Amino acid sequence: MIRRRTAVALLASPLLLTGCGGGAEATERRAPARRPAPAPTPRTTTPPAPRGIPGLGPVRTAAIPERCTQAVVVTGRGRNSPLCTVVLHQRTPTGWQAGAAWPGHNALHGWSAHHVLGDLRSPLGVYTLSDAGGLLPDPGGKLPYHHSGGFHSPGTGFEGEPLEGSFDYVIAIDYNRRPGTSPLDWTRPLGPGRGGGVWLHVDHGGPTHGCVSVAKAHMKDLLRTLDPGRHPVVVMGYADWLAH
Repeated sequence: MIRRRTAVALLASPLLLTGCGGGAEATERRAPARRPAPAPTPRTTTPPAPRGIPGLGPVRTAAIPERCTQAVVVTGRGRNSPLCTVVLHQRTPTGWQAGAAWPGHNALHGWSAHHVLGDLRSPLGVYTLSDAGGLLPDPGGKLPYHHSGGFHSPGTGFEGEPLEGSFDYVIAIDYNRRPGTSPLDWTRPLGPGRGGGVWLHVDHGGPTHGCVSVAKAHMKDLLRTLDPGRHPVVVMGYADWLAH
């Protein structure tokens, strides 16, 4: 009897070892397999909207030619004010980049949508800038430059200030003129009654007859920066008009 019980015990022991070391029971006790973490959702970066020119509304913005990448914006303080601010904006891949703001003057009586000779108002509008010149030699600009003694500016301004040196540097605004000629050319496509000879020129410290003026150093900056290959324009008017 003793031998039989021993044999039974020995026969049972392999089953116990199998049950403890593996098989179905061992499988049930293993930690459940981890599912792979989901791939992170790629982030999409929305490119910033192109920057427009501050102060210009949709109508004035649309008037700037698509090929233009340089815009001199002249912002008057009011319809009848001779004071203005001048800023050169340059187009970049992300929009328009503003330069420094320069104080300046426009015509004595402000602005007009229908400029005529002698009204002492500057013409509202968007005009190309094609030609330059002055009493002094070209400071290193890119626009065609006409150096002439004809840019002499004697006399005094509306506030008694001397005008001498006002035309040391000028940039012709293509209002009622023939682009591609000297600023001194007096061809008037709209007729002489609509005025002309409207320029950007050196500030003499007071209102103008119809031009826009900034300090001499700023005129030199403009001449050295404006590039005919970038099709520069001037956008000029009082703030409320520009905002349309």
